[in-house]
Order: sequence, then structure tokens, then C-alpha cells
Amino acid sequence: MKKFIFCVFLACAIIACSLNFTSCTQSACTPLNSYKIDAVYNEQKSQLKAICTFTYVNNTQNAIQELNFNLYGNAYRKGVIYSPVPKSYFSAAYYDGESYGDMQIESVEGCKSWTVGGEDCNLLIVILSSAVYPDEQVKIKINYTLNLANVNHRTGVTQNCVNLGNFYPVLCAYDKEGFYCHPYYAYGDPFVSACANYEVSFTLPKGYTAATGGQLKNTQTLLTEVKYDYSLNNARDFAAVISNKFNVISKTVNGVSLNYYYVKNEHAQTLLKAAEECFKYFFATFGKYSYPVLNIVQTGFCFGGMEYPALALINDKLSGDDEIYTVVHEIAHQWWYAMVGSNQIENAWQDEGLAEYSALLFFENNKGYAFTRSGLVERATTAYRAYFSVYNQIFDVIDTKMSKNLGLFTSEYEYYNVAYNKGLILFETLRKAVGDKNFFNGLKNYFCAFNGKIAEPYDLAHCFKGVNENFFASFLEGKIII
Repeated sequence: MKKFIFCVFLACAIIACSLNFTSCTQSACTPLNSYKIDAVYNEQKSQLKAICTFTYVNNTQNAIQELNFNLYGNAYRKGVIYSPVPKSYFSAAYYDGESYGDMQIESVEGCKSWTVGGEDCNLLIVILSSAVYPDEQVKIKINYTLNLANVNHRTGVTQNCVNLGNFYPVLCAYDKEGFYCHPYYAYGDPFVSACANYEVSFTLPKGYTAATGGQLKNTQTLLTEVKYDYSLNNARDFAAVISNKFNVISKTVNGVSLNYYYVKNEHAQTLLKAAEECFKYFFATFGKYSYPVLNIVQTGFCFGGMEYPALALINDKLSGDDEIYTVVHEIAHQWWYAMVGSNQIENAWQDEGLAEYSALLFFENNKGYAFTRSGLVERATTAYRAYFSVYNQIFDVIDTKMSKNLGLFTSEYEYYNVAYNKGLILFETLRKAVGDKNFFNGLKNYFCAFNGKIAEPYDLAHCFKGVNENFFASFLEGKIII
């Protein structure tokens, strides 16, 4: 969403690693799950009524009898165990006082039974009529209503826009333990999902425009509404922001339609120019962008920004250098999160730290902005040391592990310093250890090997020639001294 006592350590950690990817290994022919969503927005009720037709493709080696879906919309209910908003952000999020919403499942067709469960009513549990074996498919239809809170957050009605992040039941990611189920934590981005194909239709009141991660395929004007049809393939999720106040400016960059949707911004062209320049840089430095569009949207949001595939949400209260930095960071997430996935709940540093360092790389190589490599490294280091000193005094013994479940963070301050600042320091140290050539080759290898997949921390480690797992372990296990 956004050294150093290393000499002895580096001397023993820099050991040649034989695992160095030189070509893409991703299979392009693996069939993906698919979502076909037909949604209608009711402005008066702040409500989205939708039908989600989901096709599950069993790419596991097990027979699957049960499907688990995240109901992220239920995080906004009254009385939840896990609030979606940190307490320190309540005033910025709930601009008109307390407000609540939910995701009501009305029916699930094509299954034996279903129930809403989980620790915080956060799961839709679907029992299939019969087991689905490897390479087999099954289709179910979920009818649901999303009631939206008035909140500057991923899912909610803001003063000028409606944010529709995580607006549908999302299949839980599948790992060696089965479906990975988790609550909606307030700190970080509590999401992990496999790529799927999407066909999404929004029926909106006339005058509304939708900025989505999808490519617009068709528009149909009805009596009082307009229906927009979008498609998005091989994407980790699908999100949208809708408004009847949007202006939009556009640019075609490397064959991609780059659009900035905004309500009011005197420096819109400056922002679009920065977006264009960093997009070109990341495209050339890391690898080819996978989607036909990239939409940047100014909207109500209590944090700086939020990334979704082909869509970036930017806080409408930001301006100047802060706004530029956030745009660059969120566009970097198109490579590190949208295309190359990771478990953001267990390893938030993996995409956030890399997005932070990717922003550093852009500013280092594109003069004229307010940020430099040395300045950003110093800022991160100073902030991290201050955090360490404060927390060490308060708690006596401080846990500086980076591979840590979001539920174990005690504050947004701790989360930011561990995932963002320490993440940036990790990659700066790695770059100095292996040299620029091996570092940039490693980033390209990582992108090439795991585009469309969910990478583990040591999948990333193995992509860099000249460093072994001990380097990453010292950071991730909290042993390094900064």
C-alpha cells in the first residue's frame, strides 16, 4: 500500500548460489479459475447486488470436496473481532462517524450445501455435490448483496467515489495445508490469492464512470443506467472505483493504456507524467507488463494508496512529492504483488519492501524528483533505528522478525518499519553485497520465474547469484543489526 553494521556478516554470507534462473519457467497453458460477475449498484442504498458465477479448476493433486471463499465485505460489520481499520486511522477513515456494511450471501447454486463461518464470519464454506479430482472443473453460482459503509477504505462509499476493492467472494489460496483461511487484519494488506480470469459487468446510474483493473469490452445504455463489461485475465483479483465526478486523462505507454481518474487535481498532468516515466522504467528494468490497461485513481482512502492488478488507488488528500512517491510505489506493486504474488499475510515485506526499493531505483535513475537513493536509504534507516530504540525501551526485548503474521504486529508503526523500512534496507544491503549486475539480473529472474505465481521468500533468495539463504535468514529471523 509503502546500514549499518554489516561488514562481518556480509563476509560470511556472500556465497555463490547455483540456483540462478535464466529463462521463464511459467506454464502458459495451465487452466485458471474464472469469475463471471454481474453487479448492479444502487446509489440510494449504497448497495451492490451481484451474481458471481465461479468456475473452479482443480490444479492441485488432491480431490477437492469443499471450497472456501474470503468474504472481505464482512470485515465492515458492526461488532467484528478484527476491525479493518487501525484505531489510529479511525478519524481519517470514518469521515462521517461510525458506519457499517456487510456481505450477505443469499444463495449458492450448484453445490450440496453452504454456510458462512470462520472466526469472524469471514468465510463462505461451500460443500460440493461430489469431489472434484485433479484437472476436473465445477461451476457454482453465488448470489449476494454487498452493503457499503461510509468509509475511506478499500471497500466503501467515500465523499466523492465508491471503492470496490474485494467486493466479491474470493477463493482462498491453496497451499500444502489446504485452503489458506485468515481474518481481515487491520495492519497491512491481508490478502493472498491465486491468479484467475475475470469477466465483470457493472450496471451503474447514468453519469457514473468506472475505473477498473479490466479492459472495457462493451457499453450498453439502458433507461436510467449504463452497463459496462470488462475483462481481465491471469489476475490476482479484480477491483473498481466508481464515481459521477471523475475527470480522466490518458496516455498510451508501451502499448498499454495508462489513465488517471481524478476529481480535482491542478497537477494531474504532472502526476500522469511521473506515472508514465516510472511505468517505462519498471517495464524495462523488471519485465513486460501483463495487462492492457493501468488505471490510477484519486479517491478517498485513509492510507496513502492501495494496489490491485492494473489499478492503483491514491489518497485524494495527498499532494506534491507525497502524491508522486505514492504513485510510483503503487505502480511498482504491479510487478511485486499483481504479477509476482507472495503471501502478504505471512511475509508483508516481500512485496512492500520490494515496492519501496523499486521506487528508490526509479528516483535514483530519473533525476528531477525530490528523492535520491542516499536520501531514501537514510530516511528508512533513521526511521527504523528510531522505532527499534523506542520499542526496545518499552518492551525490553523486541521482536524484529520480518516473516511474521500480520496478526502479530502491535501497531501500524511497527508494521511500517518492519515491512517497508527494513524491507528497503534488506534490498539495499543485498545490492551492495552482490553488485549491481547480479542484483538487477536477480530481479529480472524473480519476475520471469514467478510471474502469475505465489512466490515464497526463498524463491526470491534463490534468484540472486552470489548470496545464499543465510543472508535473507538474518533479516527475516531478526538477527541482523542495523
